Amino acid sequence: MDFVHGLPRSQQGNDVIWVIVDRLTKVAHFIPNRKEDGVEKLVELYVRNIVRLHGIPKSIVSDRDGRFTSKDWRLVQKSLGTKLKFSTAFHPQTDGQTERTNRTLEDMLRMCTLDFGKKWEDHLFMVEFAYNNSYQASIKMTPYEALYGRRCRTPMSWIEAGDTKLLGKEVVADASELVRTIQERMKVAQDRQSKYFNARHRHVEFTVGDWVYLKIKPFKGVSRIRRLKKLSPRFLGPFKVIERVGEAAYRLALSTELSGLHDVFYVSVLRKALLEASVVIEPTAVPVEEDLRTRVRPIGIEDSEVRQLRNKEVRLVKVRWDNCSCEELSWEREQAMLEEYPELFSSGTV
Repeated sequence: MDFVHGLPRSQQGNDVIWVIVDRLTKVAHFIPNRKEDGVEKLVELYVRNIVRLHGIPKSIVSDRDGRFTSKDWRLVQKSLGTKLKFSTAFHPQTDGQTERTNRTLEDMLRMCTLDFGKKWEDHLFMVEFAYNNSYQASIKMTPYEALYGRRCRTPMSWIEAGDTKLLGKEVVADASELVRTIQERMKVAQDRQSKYFNARHRHVEFTVGDWVYLKIKPFKGVSRIRRLKKLSPRFLGPFKVIERVGEAAYRLALSTELSGLHDVFYVSVLRKALLEASVVIEPTAVPVEEDLRTRVRPIGIEDSEVRQLRNKEVRLVKVRWDNCSCEELSWEREQAMLEEYPELFSSGTV
């Protein structure tokens, strides 16, 4: 078990996720709580979310957080017959697999909190559901299958089984889209951790006082099936690292223009301040949203064509986008562009 600290305070007032993973099945529970919660509150959450569902563990591996090493927590676990094992400060992983799992989960959870902003807690149960129904290479099945011995029926299977009549098309579509989004975040996190471990790379680390750039995600207002189309990433900054939060997150001294953003970021969206000037923009240049997206606008249409699909023809236009400090081209559906940016067509640029 471990904590993911430094999250934006949710609408329910929580700013920490307590991550508890079963070593055998890899089933995980993500429990929202507050940094200031004491042992008494943690025991209540532990009984409600773990003991109620799975019984009492034989042993628990955790870091040396003050609450886990406290006399009260030790007494509770001793009375339950649970043996406590602690990782050391200089070697937090009990083994490579545990370290990799913890890193992947933290990476995924921080990406999801970026997506959902202060509403992250409202979606946390679906993040847990999506994780427990994602294939794990270490056990060659999903955690759900390992625990229950059968596959789980997911929102995607509701569509296949025709349950939309009972549940409503919108409910099923929203749930399916949310699960897909979360599983995409997890796939990115798994790939990133695989790259580090397979290449035997050390994770990028910064120290207090370092200067870093913040990776932002320019996106177009045109979307299909509610999926935002992204352009090449750009970087804001540089900003000074003022605190390390947990194993792989950092608090930055943001400029006043970015005061609306939460100031703790996972290492995957940070780059040491050694980038080329062509991909770096000033914080004052563009408005940045809570999930680190910045909207870009089209500045012209360069060309058009008709593409033949299986059963119909689709008209496309080649759009020039103003991606922060540079320009990019992409083919888009003419109808979608017409609905979102009618001024491009009224100006006679096609």
